[in-house]
Amino acid sequence: MTDTPTVPRAGDLRAFAARCLPGSGDVDFVCSPAGAWLALGAVASGARGRTAEELRGMLGVAGAGAGAAVTGVGRTVAGTGGVSGAVGVWSRVPVDEGFRAGLPGVGFGGLGAGAQAELDAWVREGSGGRVPGLPLALDGSEDLVLLGVLALKAAWRSAFPVGATRPEPFRDASGAVRPVPTMRQRIPGAWVWRVRQGLLKRRAVVVELPGAGARAVRVRFVLGTPGSGPADVLPLAWDARREPVKDEAVELALPRFSLRSRLDLRPWLERCGAGGALRPGADFSGLSPEPLFVSRVVQEAVVEVAEEGVKAAAVTQVTMTRSAAAPRPLERIAFDRPFGVVVLDAEGEVPLFAGWHAGVPGPEAVG
Repeated sequence: MTDTPTVPRAGDLRAFAARCLPGSGDVDFVCSPAGAWLALGAVASGARGRTAEELRGMLGVAGAGAGAAVTGVGRTVAGTGGVSGAVGVWSRVPVDEGFRAGLPGVGFGGLGAGAQAELDAWVREGSGGRVPGLPLALDGSEDLVLLGVLALKAAWRSAFPVGATRPEPFRDASGAVRPVPTMRQRIPGAWVWRVRQGLLKRRAVVVELPGAGARAVRVRFVLGTPGSGPADVLPLAWDARREPVKDEAVELALPRFSLRSRLDLRPWLERCGAGGALRPGADFSGLSPEPLFVSRVVQEAVVEVAEEGVKAAAVTQVTMTRSAAAPRPLERIAFDRPFGVVVLDAEGEVPLFAGWHAGVPGPEAVG
């Protein structure tokens, strides 16, 4: 199959999100499917051949057409009230001009001395300070780093009364019950619906809290059946088969909370059949003439929900490294017979010490 342009549908992005969710709900986590898709989509625009096909199976786009898709999704994200985003590429290897041209909204820079401080500052600014720096510190092995950042700050259309917040019992995944600060307010019944999905009888109650202002975000909270995990419950937030509640108003009790996590996204690629991008031999010839592969991909995300609104940020970091050539056999030099030693001055001209060792070297310590 050729690298034909493909524009992703919203369903493609939702399918990507659903495939990336963990099945177990035993630990807290937060991620940004859109942020991960944008970063990986930008990388995929430089993929060719089998690598492009694997990434297309995961993302819905890859190859020459992915740049336009990334640009289109970026515009959709930027057009949502309270949301900002950016993608940047820093490289120490040549970057193909076609790759640059295909991503007109992406900034490009060099990956030289001082890059750690520069990229940390870029992350802090783009995330509104909610992510303090790179999810993974640079170690000098990187040939190319691609960063994507999404940030959100939105007020509720109907804020929770601060005075109504009080401790209420919360049963965690282990079954332990403890009091947590819980916000309360009466909301319209139109903001609530139930979902029943498929033969597996997945069920959930969905509450949508709209943001204030034009083109505001819609934040949906999903309560599944006891024992259900994220992969079962979260996709029901966008399921179209809704059963409205009969009441005109509903009393809502919602914990005030904050989540932060750092996720290694390489298992996402492996599960979705795109693991070839993670190994030497990957084909990113549309990105650079150098033989690059994705050596690391990680996302740090945070979301804070309080009486006045919601704040969130996510940074996705994709690190690419040149595929190593087969190592050449090295010449071996062994000091396994009598040898000499010479100590010279700083200029290498004056022999300060000279010696010869004809016997077996002993363990004498240097005093």
